[in-house]
Amino acid sequence: MHSSLSARGSIWLLFASFVHSQTGVTNPISEKCGSSVVCINRYANVLPYHFFRNVSTSDAPTTFGDTTIVNGTSLDHVKSADFIVFDKERGLEVLGSKPSYEYMFSVSDAVHEAPVYVASQNKLYLSQLAPPPGYLPQLVVDLNQDPPTLSEFLSDPPVYAPNGGTFYDGKVIWGASGGNNSVGGSEQRISLRTLDPQTNKTTSLVNNYFGFYFNTIDDLIVHPKTGDVWFTDPQYSWFNALTDTPPQLPSASYRYNSTSGAVFVVDDTISQPNGIAFSPDGLIVYITDSGSVSGPVDPKYGHPGTPFNATGHRTIYAFDVSKDGTKASNKRAIYLSAGYVPDGLKVAANGYIVAGTGRGVDILDPVGQLLLTVQTNYTVQNFAWTGPELKTLWLMGQGGISKVEWDLAGQRLK
Repeated sequence: MHSSLSARGSIWLLFASFVHSQTGVTNPISEKCGSSVVCINRYANVLPYHFFRNVSTSDAPTTFGDTTIVNGTSLDHVKSADFIVFDKERGLEVLGSKPSYEYMFSVSDAVHEAPVYVASQNKLYLSQLAPPPGYLPQLVVDLNQDPPTLSEFLSDPPVYAPNGGTFYDGKVIWGASGGNNSVGGSEQRISLRTLDPQTNKTTSLVNNYFGFYFNTIDDLIVHPKTGDVWFTDPQYSWFNALTDTPPQLPSASYRYNSTSGAVFVVDDTISQPNGIAFSPDGLIVYITDSGSVSGPVDPKYGHPGTPFNATGHRTIYAFDVSKDGTKASNKRAIYLSAGYVPDGLKVAANGYIVAGTGRGVDILDPVGQLLLTVQTNYTVQNFAWTGPELKTLWLMGQGGISKVEWDLAGQRLK
């Protein structure tokens, strides 16, 4: 009887051990594969228990490297690396043989946006939104200097709070996201504006939709075949006190035809449309939804700011663009941001998608597979390619401006 109980106990111990053993654990989770480059094996599909990652907040977006694993496995080397590669073949190809990340300028915690590279001057123009409210001078990085210099400049007339920008036909096109009746002693409303970098003169293209104020004009891009300006119009200017009027229009994305002056809505299904970019052939448009960062629009709440809700939309969508470049259809989600909301958005010359996603940028293939992440110690809002081969990517956001040298080239803007 005693030996039978002993045998039965051994069987139960074996069964318990079998039940509680974990199979399929990714091992190793990561490995060093270059200077400040860490490769994640099989996307870390199976982590050892118990693991946990805090959700991001507006003040502290988390990264995969912030994941804690109780069994003693450390991801500190993942958190501290400049480059995190998830697809080893294509990710390392993007980085090239000598990738580098360099923190260039410390700036305020204001939102830094609308970067536009003017190749003829070899200068990078960008904006600072707030604080302080009503800040009018913009910023310029002079790449002719060694090292590059950062300084302020003021256009004529000044532009209040450019939030998105691109280069087309010799001019910078900015989405001016500020609305106020006394900034710089005059009234400005949310609008599309151009800046001639040779003369420093600015001109308004459109500042209303049939008499209604736009909400923000967050980001914009020019269609490579038609020259039409496509732009997103979420509600962030009201949330963040960049305008003195509450939203009059639903969040939407538009197409502006400069020949006729007509403005067409191309989509109104995204909660807070933000970044926008075309594939090199202009047949796909990508739009980010940063609805996880939002607030109430009722004026009785005032300017509520933009708290982060991890269960809200933080998605990149793809749309097919009609051959004549006028319509967007077949909306589909291709990527749920793994870090924070997808903000700035660009498409490389080879069709890869680059998105600002909190503490860095994610690089995706055209169907949304994450290839690698460039990590920063500040929240990235936008970025732009510079240099003769367009292989230097400048990143800017809250607290910093940095640059990446790699083999991923940007599209050459006309």
